[in-house]
Amino acid sequence: MAAFARVRLVMLSGVACSILAACGADGVASPGEGVIVIPTPTPTPTPTPTPTPTPTGVTPAANCPSITGAVQLTDLGTISGPQGTWRNCGFPARFTASTAIPKVAGVIYSLPGRVDVGTDQGAASTNTDVTLTIDPGVTIFGATGVSYLVVNRGNRIDAVGTPTQPIVFTGRGNVVATPDDNASQMWGGVVLLGRAPVTDCLAPAATPGTVACERDTEGTSNALYGGAQPADNSGRMSYVQIRYSGFVLSADKELQGLTPSGTGSGTTIENIHVHNSSDDGIEVFGGRVNMRNIAITGAEDDSLDTDVGYKGNIQYLLAVQRAGGGVGDSIIEADSNGNEDAVPRQNVAISNFTFVQRANGAGNAAAVLIRGGADYRLMNGIFVSPGVSCLRLNSATTVQTTGADEAGPPKFDSVVMQCGGTGPFTGSGGVTNDAVAAIFNAGTNNSSTFTPSLTGVYVNGASETGRAVFNPTSISSFFAVPTYIGAVRDASDTRFQGWTCNSATASFGSSSGACNAIPV
Repeated sequence: MAAFARVRLVMLSGVACSILAACGADGVASPGEGVIVIPTPTPTPTPTPTPTPTPTGVTPAANCPSITGAVQLTDLGTISGPQGTWRNCGFPARFTASTAIPKVAGVIYSLPGRVDVGTDQGAASTNTDVTLTIDPGVTIFGATGVSYLVVNRGNRIDAVGTPTQPIVFTGRGNVVATPDDNASQMWGGVVLLGRAPVTDCLAPAATPGTVACERDTEGTSNALYGGAQPADNSGRMSYVQIRYSGFVLSADKELQGLTPSGTGSGTTIENIHVHNSSDDGIEVFGGRVNMRNIAITGAEDDSLDTDVGYKGNIQYLLAVQRAGGGVGDSIIEADSNGNEDAVPRQNVAISNFTFVQRANGAGNAAAVLIRGGADYRLMNGIFVSPGVSCLRLNSATTVQTTGADEAGPPKFDSVVMQCGGTGPFTGSGGVTNDAVAAIFNAGTNNSSTFTPSLTGVYVNGASETGRAVFNPTSISSFFAVPTYIGAVRDASDTRFQGWTCNSATASFGSSSGACNAIPV
């Protein structure tokens, strides 16, 4: 349009000059008349060339970086999307030596399929073989639906981002396009395999919780976990986003966003955001790992699923399902059916949680389902579940008071609920609704008739601020002493800001980027 305007100006100037030239001498005023001086037309300036626009977004690096280790990256050319163009550097199928993945401008990394960190060192091993280090700000995408990252027993991951430079795991569709808020199932996820105790052994004669008891990760093949080392260390993951995961590998075999399996208490899992997993956000298979500052948004099955003898502590857990109630099941499914009195018995303690349950047609018929031999302790938490019951206990073994490694019925302290369905509490499998209510009401400072005042979906308001707080440090030294219930104190609380990503399901503020865009 600017170029056309300049051409039009030149044409009009030329026409003006032609008219003035046609007047000649006869057109000059005679003596005695006021002399009219026709000025010489100002020369039309030479048009300034329109500058070539400066490219915006990412421009690809010239090549893939060299890495230490026995296997190099594969230069797969470039890959382009709404945020620019990157050099696509493919991971090897297996890292056979400790390797550092650097943050390099214009480089994005990809998983060609299953990528293993080291080889399985076995349940009885005590060594650390291979460590995969991932620098802050690195983005890694699954190139296919069956792409996933496996950290094998006796190996470690060191994926530690920062509040302003999170590490992002996502799918190819997030790189080449702008997914909508219902996108999922683009790739597998991240699987951590450890040597901590588990139950439900592959070998029928194996004793649970021993070196002989191991399992194969759900949805994978020869991804073994389990052992007898409660403090085993599978590495560190912090300030990490895991987006659009959960591809179906076979019938009833679907990977989660993050799958800690037999992972020991020496492992660090904190500041993790799992967004739009097509299965569970996080599923924990046994082990002893503790977790802190966990956000799970848009999971299409359960937000958190715990199984096969998991014993651990979690503080500051925020789980929000997608609006509309079209997808998602429970916020928590604690599942020990089928091997209910196995030792170690599942025992999980969670403090400072906010659960926003929107799946009105949830198959589990409750925001939280605890069943089988699972023991649970929930403290300083908020249920918002207007469509279904808040709490369902299933099976007499869930509420039993005696037995090996038995902690008794689930316990609740400083927990408030807004519930729908047929009422706050549902019993099944030999447990009555009244029995569930009595278990909940036996705790301190609980309310099943609470009216929330949350803002921005999950941020505490005046009603939440006024609730009494339970001190969880008597349960475990892992817990910090809280000053409020719920996961987010108020609008000034920055716990989940910056390293998370925003969607229609939950927005974490302007310092967090969009979940459907790759950070640049």
